[in-house]
Amino acid sequence: MQSSLTTRIFVALAAGLIFGTLSRVFFADVDFIHQTLIHDLFGTAGGLFVSLIKLMVVPLVFISIVNGVCSLENLGQFGRLGTKTFLLYLVNTVLAIAVALTLALWLAPGEGAGLTLNGQPFTPSFTEPPSLLQLVASVVPSNPFKAFVDGNMLQILFMAIITGIAIKGLGGEETRAAARGFAIANKVMMKLVVMVMSLAPLGVLFLTTGLAATLDTRSIAAVGSYVGSNIAIMLLWMLVFYPMVVSLFTGISPWLYLAKLREQIFFSLSTASSNATIPVTFKTLTEKLGVDKTVAGFGVPLGATMNMSGSAIYMTVATIFVANAYGTGLDASQMVALATTTFMLAIATGGVPGGAAVMTGVLLHQLGLPMEAMAIILATDRICDAFVTATNVVGDTAVSTLVAKTEGSICHNALKSTDNILVEG
Repeated sequence: MQSSLTTRIFVALAAGLIFGTLSRVFFADVDFIHQTLIHDLFGTAGGLFVSLIKLMVVPLVFISIVNGVCSLENLGQFGRLGTKTFLLYLVNTVLAIAVALTLALWLAPGEGAGLTLNGQPFTPSFTEPPSLLQLVASVVPSNPFKAFVDGNMLQILFMAIITGIAIKGLGGEETRAAARGFAIANKVMMKLVVMVMSLAPLGVLFLTTGLAATLDTRSIAAVGSYVGSNIAIMLLWMLVFYPMVVSLFTGISPWLYLAKLREQIFFSLSTASSNATIPVTFKTLTEKLGVDKTVAGFGVPLGATMNMSGSAIYMTVATIFVANAYGTGLDASQMVALATTTFMLAIATGGVPGGAAVMTGVLLHQLGLPMEAMAIILATDRICDAFVTATNVVGDTAVSTLVAKTEGSICHNALKSTDNILVEG
């Protein structure tokens, strides 16, 4: 089903580009086609699809995080094992942002695109980023309902964690009943994701048609540079950085490591959902890499919630692309704000299709960049999002493998069960 959906999405993407380009080249003066059909009808339909995705983000993030905390066997797992896993996930995200920022500034996606707003050059209005103390203080909401209405992901994350801890503190049947309730709610949200994503081919068709109908050749080339830069950086992180780090600290050959992850990578590319890939990630760790089930059982759900290196790369590159495409650029203080905000948003990004794209909208708003650029981000999201998910879940596997090595919880016999070799470190 997923492969069929992916095929339909790519077909819709190609059809939208062709239809939009033809309308721009041959029917630019025909109001019915260019204005009524594409701008009004397709634009409205594409906006509805985007709204459907945004509709799910807040409840999905809250429920999935509460469910993740409830899935822990006991809160004692927040001890040594939890500290190692948590810190490695944070370090991974920081490094991903630093590398993405450096490479994106060098590659300069979107430079020279010359995009405008209603024919006028865009004038940025960057908001002053909060101080560290303000950022910490703002995590605790004074009004939980306002946090949900505003979509403040950091506050929602905080409420989800303390809710999960409170449920674990009930004990006995009460904890099991509440945990089952959130597990069912999480399944309901996953079902909603599937239902909305079944409309993705139409959504992509509408959005891409509108995009191609308004962009000239130079702008389309700039969009291509954005997509190419994003994918290249994520492939570097996924296929080079992670295998080399795992090899350095565990002695597992990079080639063997990647061979063990083939199923996980292909599955994540097709689903574009970290949450949907959790069972495959767990199987990869325990059966193919020999990681103890306790380590995997803690690291995988937590990673699907907060280890979003792919999302961090995506948001960083997308923001620099938008700044370049509209001719504004970013100064040093704005890049600091970009890195800090991206770090927080990446942790709060839900492991669902389109989650990083939605968070990119939050980031653009925070930095005062034009939200109209979201049409481009969303139209190309299905291509980039597949690689975002693959990068995220390979990162989950890498961190869990490193933690298992420090705990002495890797079964090397599982690694030697194939015709590949293990390079002992």
